[in-house]
Parts: sequence; structure tokens; C-alpha cells
Amino acid sequence: MFYLLKPVQAGPLTLTNRLVMPPMATAKADPDGKVNQSILDYYAEKSEGGYLSLIIIEHSYIQLDGKASDLQLSVSDDSVVEGLKKLAEVIHHNGSKAVMQINHAGSNTTPEITGTTPVAPSAVSHPRRGSMPNELTLEEIANIIRSFQSAARRTKEAGFDGVEIHSAHGYLLNQFFSPLTNKRTDEYGGNVHNRVRLHLQVIEAIRAAVGDDFPILLRLGASDFREGGITIEDSQVAAQKFENAGVNILDISGGFTGYIAPDLSGQGYFAPLSEAIKKVMSIPVILTGGITEVQAAEQLLADGKADLIGVGRAILNNSKWAERAINSLR
Repeated sequence: MFYLLKPVQAGPLTLTNRLVMPPMATAKADPDGKVNQSILDYYAEKSEGGYLSLIIIEHSYIQLDGKASDLQLSVSDDSVVEGLKKLAEVIHHNGSKAVMQINHAGSNTTPEITGTTPVAPSAVSHPRRGSMPNELTLEEIANIIRSFQSAARRTKEAGFDGVEIHSAHGYLLNQFFSPLTNKRTDEYGGNVHNRVRLHLQVIEAIRAAVGDDFPILLRLGASDFREGGITIEDSQVAAQKFENAGVNILDISGGFTGYIAPDLSGQGYFAPLSEAIKKVMSIPVILTGGITEVQAAEQLLADGKADLIGVGRAILNNSKWAERAINSLR
């Protein structure tokens, strides 16, 4: 049997195959972040036939000062839950599992989008945006933990199959993990254990809200690919901590490089990262990055580079990609 067609168990989550649609921002939400017909139609089309075992919804903001872009989905207050229920139902109707990705942009946004000065671990300009944020107080950090917790509770109430914490692509949790942007001298700064303290507190708070039977995923920017940034060795330490804290799947991507990496190309260009992470943990690992050919996806699984394969741009460009890929193996 082909690796891609094998089911996988991740804690309480059962997936029928190894093919995942990773989160990709659509900018289709209403101005207030609510679900509309455009988003429902998009995900209905992408999930048609249930060929994707898992669809991870685009990153959604947990509070207004953490909004990354205009027309981004919101999971920031209870009024959005009804719309999110419809979104989960559309995907379930087609036979795929659905996970919501929740996020705080930190300094990876602008005052024009949030209406306030961006916040971050430290008053360090964002390596990509260049914006100068305010340093978060301990009280504000505690509030962000509560916002992640509430967002996860809403995700469960809306009927999703799990929640994914976003710590990649230069957003807030990535900013705490990265020495490039975290210059704090308190318990949230310094060594790798302190730099993932917030992640662990977020995981703990979410687990308390959703219970043991609701899957938690975490998208990890496992390397910044920049001098002085996150190293793969940092991420191996962090990954083990996340598994011990109760994360069910780790979703590997880039840090401040975003979902691309300047010196990497080819099918599954983050494979060196996912392989290194996979070596130190027992929970499933998702690999995404440049995968456009089903044979490449199959080979990456066969070679032990990952447990699940995320195919983004190819599915974005061709909604029939998953159907053709799965049928070519049957």
C-alpha cells in the first residue's frame, strides 16, 4: 500500500490518508472577520470529494491587536462562532477533517490594520515588516494567553476537529521563540526554555479549555534561516517540550523566512527540518513546502522525512489536485 493512502492516528484524531491542505490566507472574510459565502464556497470547492484527510483553515486572529491583514478571518469573539459552524459543516459534509489555525500577528502587522501600535516580545523592529512595536507587559502577555484559550474554545464550539497554534512566519509566537526579536531579560527571554515559555502556557490554557479529547496542533517555524535566529537544534528542544505538553501534531514550516526559504527549493524543501524534528519525537509531523507531485509526496513519506504531507500552492491553483493524486495511487 502507498504511504500516502495509509491512515494515521494523532491522539484523538483519525485521518484517512496522509494528505493535508495547509493554512493559506484567502483575504475573503468580511471586514469584521466573519465567515461569508465566498469563504464557504472556497472551502467547499477545496474539500470536494473528501480526498484531503485534513484541511487546516487559514490563520485567524485571536484579538484585534493581533490581526495580520485586512479581510482576515476572526476567532476573537463569540459572535463569529455561528459562521465558523457553517465552515466546519461544509468541510465535514465533503468528508474531510477540519482544523482551525489561530494566531496573533505581534509586530507582523501595521497600525492601519489593527488601529493600535503593534506589540511584540521586545521593542525590536520586525525583520520583514520593519515596524517598531511596543514591548508587551506581563499583564498583556497573560491577556494574550487568555485570548488563545478563548479562541480554541470557540473553535471546539464551532464543531472543528482540532485547533492549530501558529508559531511560524514571523508572527507573535515565532517572535518569542526567535532570538532575533526576543531580547527580554525576564522569564520569557534568554535561553530556549524561556523563549518557549509562552507557547507552553498557551498549550496548557488551551488544553484546560478543550479537554483531552480535542486535538492540538502547532505550526512551528523551525528555523529562521538567518544569522542569530532560531536553529534546528532550538526547535528539537522546543518540539519535545510541545509533545510533552500535549500537542498532537507538529506542523513544520519556516520562521522569519515565511513559507518559503531563500536558499531552499525543490519538492518538500523544509524536509531537512521535518526530518530532524521527527527524529526526536513520537507524534506525527507535517511537511509542507513546494510539493507539487504525488510521487515526491510518496517518496518523502517513504524516506521518513515526515508523517503527513501538506500541499498548498498546487491545491490553491488546482482544486482537483488531491483527487487526481489520490486516484493515481489507487
